[in-house]
Amino acid sequence: MRTIRQSRKLRGVRYDVRGPILVEAQRLEAEGHRILKLNIGNTAPFGFEAPAAIQADVVHHLPEAQGYSDSRGIYEARTAVAQYYQSRGLRDTTVDDVFIGNGVSELISMVLQAFVDEGNEILVPAPDYPLWTGAVTLCGGTAVHYRCDEENGWMPDLEDLESKITENTHAMVIINPNNPTGAVYSKEMVEAMVDIARRHDLVVLTDEIYEKILFDGATHHHAAAAAGDDVLCLTFSGLSKAYRVCGYRAGWVMVSGPKETATEFLEGLTLLANMRMCANVPAQHAIQTALGGYQSIDELIVPGGRFYDQAMLADKLLNEIPGVTSVRPKGALYCFPRLDPEMYPIEDDEQFVIDLLRAKKILVTHGTGFNWFEPDHFRLVTLPDEEVLTEAIGRIGEFLATRRR
Repeated sequence: MRTIRQSRKLRGVRYDVRGPILVEAQRLEAEGHRILKLNIGNTAPFGFEAPAAIQADVVHHLPEAQGYSDSRGIYEARTAVAQYYQSRGLRDTTVDDVFIGNGVSELISMVLQAFVDEGNEILVPAPDYPLWTGAVTLCGGTAVHYRCDEENGWMPDLEDLESKITENTHAMVIINPNNPTGAVYSKEMVEAMVDIARRHDLVVLTDEIYEKILFDGATHHHAAAAAGDDVLCLTFSGLSKAYRVCGYRAGWVMVSGPKETATEFLEGLTLLANMRMCANVPAQHAIQTALGGYQSIDELIVPGGRFYDQAMLADKLLNEIPGVTSVRPKGALYCFPRLDPEMYPIEDDEQFVIDLLRAKKILVTHGTGFNWFEPDHFRLVTLPDEEVLTEAIGRIGEFLATRRR
C-alpha cells in the first residue's frame, strides 16, 4: 500500500511549545507520573477563572448563538473592539476595521495566508512566539529573525533589525509585551520600530495579546498609534490571557493606517474569513462584556496580586541558582532565564528539557523552540501559586546542580 506522507508545506514548520517535549510528558503521564506543566500559558489549570460576568453573558446568549454569525464577527463584539481602540487614542477605528477569530492564533494564520507569497521575507523577533515563524513558513515565506538584546532588557536591536531588510522584506512582526521574555517596549522603541517600517514601506504586524498584563508601572504603547495614517498596521489581541478564558478562543485583529492601499489584501482576508464560516459564536458574546466592564486584571498585576507576586518570585528564585540569570519581566506570564554556557555546556537544549522532565517531572520549553539563536535559555510559565512555584524552581535547581561544570 502507498505510504501516506505529510505535505511538503510542513517541512521546516515547528511548534516546539507542544512538540516532542509534550509527547514525552504524555508518555510519562501514561506511566502514572504527575507532570507539572510549565510550558504553556494556560491559566485555567492554575486556578484562574474568568470573571463571573463574562461567563454569565456567554450563557445568557447561548440560545441566539446556535447559528453562524457574520464571518467577520458579531456586530456587538466588533463594535466593542473598535470602541476600545478609540478610547486608546485610535479615534478613526471603525467596526469595519475589526475581524473576530478563534483566538489570535487563527488570525495570525489567516492574515499571513492572505498576505504572504512564496519567497516573501517577514521580520520576526528572536526569541519569538513560535507560531509566527511556523505560520510564515507554512505560507511559503521566510521568517528572518532580528535579535532582541538580553543585556538591554530584551529590547529589539534596531541596528540588527534594519540590517536584515532586503528587497524581499514585506512586513515586520512586533510582539509587545513580549512572549517569551516579558519585555515591554517603551514608546520610543515602538516609534523607532514603526519608523523603520515606514522608511522601508513595510506592513507592521503587532501581537499585543498581553497588553493588559504589565508590572511595576510599565506602560503599553500600541504600534498602531505610532503607525498613524501612513503605515499599514494589523493589531492582534484578545481575551485569552487578561480575562483568563484561553479555551473560549476569542480574539481579534484590527486594521489601521492607509487601508486604501490594501484593498486587495483585505478582500483576501475577508475571503478566508468566509471560508471558515465564522469564529466561535458563544465566545464572541464575551467580548463586549469583557472590554466594557470592570477590569479584574488590575487586581492581579500589582503587589499582592497573583500574576505580579508569582512573576517576581520566579525571577528571584531563578537568579539565586548558580549560573542562572533572568531579566525581570515587565509583563506577560513568563521568565526566560539564561544558563551560563561556561557552567552548563548545553549543546542540545531540547534534550536538556527532556532530561529535566524525566528527572524532575517538570515540563518547560527550550529556548531554541522560540527561535533563539543559542541553546542556553528556557522558558518558564509563572502561573503556579507561590508554594508550587518555589518547589518547581527548587527542583530545577537540584537538576542543574547535577549538570554544573
